Amino acid sequence: MSRILEKGQTIDFYKATIPIILSVFAIYLTIGLTLGIVPGFVQNDLKFNSLIVGFVIGLQPLTTLLTRAYFGKITDTKGAKRSKLGGIILVMVAGIIYVFAASFASYPLVSLLLLLLARIVHGIAESLLVIGALTWGIGLVGHEKSGKVMTWNGIAMYGGIAVGAPLSIWIAKDFGIVYALGMIVILPLASWISTKKLPAIPVDKEHIRTPFYKVVGTIAKQGLTLAFSSMAFGCIASFIALFFTEKNWGDASLAFMIFGLSYILTRVFFASYPDKYGGYKVAVVSLIIEVIGQFLIYTSFTKEMALIGCALTGIGFSLVFPSLGVLAIKKVKPQMRGTTLGAYAAFFDLSLGLAGPLAGLIAGWFSYQDIYLFGSISCLLALGTMLFKRD
Repeated sequence: MSRILEKGQTIDFYKATIPIILSVFAIYLTIGLTLGIVPGFVQNDLKFNSLIVGFVIGLQPLTTLLTRAYFGKITDTKGAKRSKLGGIILVMVAGIIYVFAASFASYPLVSLLLLLLARIVHGIAESLLVIGALTWGIGLVGHEKSGKVMTWNGIAMYGGIAVGAPLSIWIAKDFGIVYALGMIVILPLASWISTKKLPAIPVDKEHIRTPFYKVVGTIAKQGLTLAFSSMAFGCIASFIALFFTEKNWGDASLAFMIFGLSYILTRVFFASYPDKYGGYKVAVVSLIIEVIGQFLIYTSFTKEMALIGCALTGIGFSLVFPSLGVLAIKKVKPQMRGTTLGAYAAFFDLSLGLAGPLAGLIAGWFSYQDIYLFGSISCLLALGTMLFKRD
């Protein structure tokens, strides 16, 4: 049985967060693996249209959204470490289903149904793991470092996506899609090993908890701002590969890498800014940069312009989640962190769940490039929500 930290006790920031960051990175590599190859697999191998592509990609975050309330409560009452372990196990299950889906490519409808099931399981797993990891990290190092915990976990999340997407394209090209998806079964083992020796945090089972819907209402402004700003990430994650194909710019590995690298470097050098200067100021500046990035992709007529747009989107989006998260966490009691983080992250899931299908509709009616006008408008709405009433 793992050691349980005494109530009020904390441990060294890096001693606690590095294992969690490595664990989260391994899991988000699996998400990146799917984003790099699943859109093309659905459209080119299974011969379904862009709306179906968007639905397949959006189903995972939609599932995560629908399970946030339940798993936030589970994390608060059963323990963050247990939630994270449950997420790891379910990622392995999702990986097995992905492999079966790729193996049945000659039967498009069967393959599609298996893909949908895999996306659902993957979404449930992500919900458990992210809430568990964030709550665990904040509990280990203390509330006053919550911004840094969210910042570094975000590095792991989007770093995993940025590395996983081009990695899957390379593996699929040289060895086949089954081998690329098979990595999803193996990576969770690394995730489990990295945090095995960390102590669990105490659980306050007697505390009277605020209903989830009231928590959502409390952090609605931060949540809506996050949702609108996350549409830009959803547009890149879902359709940048097909956009590059439409333009004959080659595969989108470099676009994923530049977005991820910009995102990570921004967090590495400015990780302390949300705690130091306040979430409001950092979020406003970040959203302005994100708007410029999305609009540059929309107006791009060369590959280089699109790549710069991806970089600016990564820089802008990088500090939005921790900046708004700091504001949200301050509104609730420590015993409600898991539920609050679940509610807050649910807005992100809602955004990604809607971004895929909406972007697919726009691509069907107009073009893949017009998706990024939609991304620009969404970021402007986020900025407007943030500026409407400061709190």
